[in-house]
Amino acid sequence: MNAGPATAADDLQVVRARAKHVRVTPMKARRVIDLIRDLPTAEALIVLQFAPQSASEPVAKVLASAVANAEENHRLDADTLVVHRAYVDEGPTMKRFRPRAQGRAYRIRKRTSHITIEVASVAPSKSAKKSKKSSAKGSAR
Repeated sequence: MNAGPATAADDLQVVRARAKHVRVTPMKARRVIDLIRDLPTAEALIVLQFAPQSASEPVAKVLASAVANAEENHRLDADTLVVHRAYVDEGPTMKRFRPRAQGRAYRIRKRTSHITIEVASVAPSKSAKKSKKSSAKGSAR
């Protein structure tokens, strides 16, 4: 089995955190996950803090756990972490019944989610620092 030439993505240190059986629907959680994908973790936590969706609280907890895992278990710097991958899988659905008129019963589906967030350490590039300085000068006018 030949893996081929090594690339920069191969030495990328990826740390994962997962929350299973979270009582939020996967569709609603995916809306929140889409807000933070590919953001630096500090910025992503701020976005989640002010997001009005109720799913932002469990997603923020998973992201904070991923950052803590990276710091404690892998000795990575929290300032260089970026949300590398984030996805929501569907968990088991709890079925409940609601009484209706004339002896009928309607099924209520209480959906659950498995939230997974992977963070990666990315070294700050020199070109990013230069572009921030040049954009700051342009906005001062």
